[in-house]
Amino acid sequence: MNEEIRNKYEAVIGLEVHAQMLTKTKAYSNDINEYGAQPNTNVSVITLGHPGTLPVMNKKTVEFAIRLGLACGCEIASDQYFARKNYFYPDLPKGYQITQDKTPICTGGSIHIRTDDGSEKEIKLTRIHMEEDAGKSIHDVDVYDTLVDLNRAGTPLLEIVSEPDIRSSQEAYNYLTEARKLVRYLDICDGNMEEGSLRCDANISVRLKGSEKFGTKVEVKNMNSIRNVQRAIEFEINRQIQAIENGESLTQETRAFDALKGITISMRTKEAANDYRYFPEPDLQPLFVDQKQIDAIKSEMPALPRDLFLKYTKEYGLSEYDAYNLTDNKGIALFYEELIQLTKNYKSAANWMMGDVKSYLNEYGVEIEEFPLKPSIIASLIQLIDEGKVSTSIASQRIFPVMLNSNDSPLQIAERLNLIQDSNEDTLKGFIRQVLKENENEVERYRAGEKQLTGFFMGKLMKVSQGKADPKIANSLLRQMLES
Repeated sequence: MNEEIRNKYEAVIGLEVHAQMLTKTKAYSNDINEYGAQPNTNVSVITLGHPGTLPVMNKKTVEFAIRLGLACGCEIASDQYFARKNYFYPDLPKGYQITQDKTPICTGGSIHIRTDDGSEKEIKLTRIHMEEDAGKSIHDVDVYDTLVDLNRAGTPLLEIVSEPDIRSSQEAYNYLTEARKLVRYLDICDGNMEEGSLRCDANISVRLKGSEKFGTKVEVKNMNSIRNVQRAIEFEINRQIQAIENGESLTQETRAFDALKGITISMRTKEAANDYRYFPEPDLQPLFVDQKQIDAIKSEMPALPRDLFLKYTKEYGLSEYDAYNLTDNKGIALFYEELIQLTKNYKSAANWMMGDVKSYLNEYGVEIEEFPLKPSIIASLIQLIDEGKVSTSIASQRIFPVMLNSNDSPLQIAERLNLIQDSNEDTLKGFIRQVLKENENEVERYRAGEKQLTGFFMGKLMKVSQGKADPKIANSLLRQMLES
C-alpha cells in the first residue's frame, strides 16, 4: 500500500484474550483439567449438563482472577453474580456458558507495553472476568464429519478485555506478549497459543487521523500465535483502508485468519452486537470477596516482569535491552534474581545469562529449570574473573564447558587446567620480548605511528601465554616496551 495513503489513517484496536487457568480441575466440576487426554475422557454428567446436576465453584479460579487483577492494578469486585451466556454450538453441551456479565471480578487496570518507537504506553483494561470454555470441534480428521471433543468444555477461563487503545499491529504484538508474560509469571496459565490455552480475538477499525469517531469494527478470530495476530491485524488494517479509499462500505463482521495465505476471510456478518440472552445463573450462589482475602493473595504475589525491568534499569544500571531479555522468561528472571544475591557484578551476571547460559539452553532445547549449574556456581566463576585470576574469554571457552559436566568448582578447574592468569611482571615481560622479536616488522610500523597494532600484539601475546597473561598488566607493559 502507498505509504502516503496509509499515513492518513490510524488503526483502533482492542484485544480479547482468553487464558485457560492452570487448575487441576474444571471451573464448576471435579473433572480433570488436562490438555492432551484421549477425546471425551475428562467429562462427567456435570460437564455434559445432564438434568439434575449442579455446578460447584472452583475456589482456585477466584484466587487466580484476583492475582491477575492485582497485577494489572484492577479494582476487585466484592459482590459478584454469575450468568448464563446462551448460544448454540455443537461443542457447547449445556447450550450455554457460565460466565460473568454485569459483575466481572476485575474492572479497570492496565497493561504497560513498548510502542513502535520504544517508549512505554499504558493500555487500559475494560474488565477481566471468569467463565468456562466450550469443547472443541475438529474438522480435519474425518473427511465427511466434524468430530467433537468435550474435554475442554468447562475448563476455567479468564477473559481479559482491553480498551481500544492499541494503534498498530506491533503494539498488539507487544501487548499480547506482555499479557502472556504476566499470566506465566503469576503461574495461572502456561500461555501456549499453539495448544489453545491462550487465545486472542482482535477488534479492528480504522479512521482518519485526528478523527474522534470510530470506524466500522471487524472482529478477527482463529489466530494460533502472537505473530499471526500481528499478521492478521496488519492485513485487516490495509484491507479496510483500501476499501475506504475505493469508496466501499465496510461491514461489521467476524472474519477468520488464513495463516497460509496471510489473509482474513469473512465468516459471518453482524447487523448489531451479539445478543447472547444473558440470564442469571440460578445454580451458583453469589460470590463475595472481602479485603482480607485480597490482602492474603497480595502478600503471596511474585515479583512481576515490569517491576523487575524497572529494578534492573534504575537500580542496577542495566540497559533496557538487557533488562527486557532477562525478564522475558520467568525462569531466567528467577535464576538471575538468585545469581545477583551472590554477586554484585550485575552486568557480568547479565552477560553470562544472555550469553553462555542461553546458548546452552538453545543448543540442547531445554528450559532454565534443566540447566545443570546452580546460580552459586556461576557466581563463583564471575568472582574468579573479578579477582583477575582468569580472563572472561578463558572462563567462557575453557572453564565453563568443563563446569557443565563436573562437580569441581571453577577455581579447581582453572588450577587443574593451568589456566590461572599470570600477573607476574617478569614473566609477562618475557612473553612480550618473544612477541616483539617474532614480529619485528610490526614493531617498526607501530613505532612509525600505527598505534592500532596494539591489538595485534595483544593477540600474539595471549597466544604465546596460552591465554594466561593478565590483560590489564600485559597491555600496560606492552605499551611501555614498544615505546622504549
